[in-house]
Amino acid sequence: MAIKPHGGKLISRLCSPEEKGELLARARELPQSLLSKRGISDLELLATGVYSPLQGFMTSEAYRSVVKTMRLPNGLPWALPIVHAVPKDFADGLGEGDEIALIDSEGAVLGMMEVNDKFTFDPETEAKEVYRTTDTEHPGVAMLHEMPPVLLGGPVTAINLPVHEPIFQKYLLTPRESRYFFNYKGWERIVAFQTRNPIHRAHEYLQKCALEMVDALLIHPLVGETKAGDIPADVRMECYEVLIDKYFPMERAYLSVFPAAMRYAGPREAIFHAICRKNYGCTHFIVGRDHAGVGNYYGTYDAQKIFSEFEPGEIGITPIFFDYTFYCRACGHMASDKTCPHDTGDHVFLSGTKVREMLKDGKDLPDEFTRPEISQILMEAYRTMEF
Repeated sequence: MAIKPHGGKLISRLCSPEEKGELLARARELPQSLLSKRGISDLELLATGVYSPLQGFMTSEAYRSVVKTMRLPNGLPWALPIVHAVPKDFADGLGEGDEIALIDSEGAVLGMMEVNDKFTFDPETEAKEVYRTTDTEHPGVAMLHEMPPVLLGGPVTAINLPVHEPIFQKYLLTPRESRYFFNYKGWERIVAFQTRNPIHRAHEYLQKCALEMVDALLIHPLVGETKAGDIPADVRMECYEVLIDKYFPMERAYLSVFPAAMRYAGPREAIFHAICRKNYGCTHFIVGRDHAGVGNYYGTYDAQKIFSEFEPGEIGITPIFFDYTFYCRACGHMASDKTCPHDTGDHVFLSGTKVREMLKDGKDLPDEFTRPEISQILMEAYRTMEF
């Protein structure tokens, strides 16, 4: 039996083809509100049910409840605010019940929103609670301080979903589609793996260990907005394609994309990522070292510890926790501190900085760190583009 969506029902906020013409005509007469790149991602995920049970951008009641308690007002776990920020002069012209059109930077109408609430927020409070730091060097905190000062809350209706690059579009499944696919394959226990980086040998080891426990693995890379310096999503997708083709059983591993933006919220984002994968139909979720972290803002296993703040079963998807893993030359295979008795001098570990230095210098990454095919793809990318 398929796992139930978060809140019990898969939400759809996408208009039907029959409604599209009428809604577009109506939207063109409404006040136009620009969506950020993150906002465009959020609209798509609201529309397709990834954010079930949310029906739109959060009202002040929902926002303050989530920021303070990691729960929606009805008590259901939810870790991150989903909001639409607008300038004060735009908000001043709106009243409760008014409709606005949601547009992209080219002026194309993507959807509509009914304004049920408008309110201000304190970036410092949200930063402290959600990101666990007020340091503006943190990319999530920096974005809070760049946002317009007024938040609009209310249900949305998506009219046009964003069109992704071809390499992403062919791997894009909505929760309704992924659930249908899992059922078609006869998979009942599916473990999801979240990544925003190329998969190296330690990641591969975690995935295959988890795959031993379940029916199938969903490799689900995030392809929305990321911070400067992260490896571009199209390069990462090429790495995933090669890895699955050569090193995973085709009947038990599947690649799809997660069109969300990164928040870099560490522990809270781990909860958020787990809930989203539950809505896609996954029953298990891998949480490794410093999930969704950045810099040194979070402890190595804070993203695992946060799950203990909820009662068993509250989140509804089973987290699978892994320790830091590495290749041990003395053992001759992948291991962790739980399984390896040898000194760290035998462990192959490369920091992100070291990896970038080697690639920029045209040096192959060690086979113990990553598959040679992945090393080659990354080296070619570093030759032709700036990160």
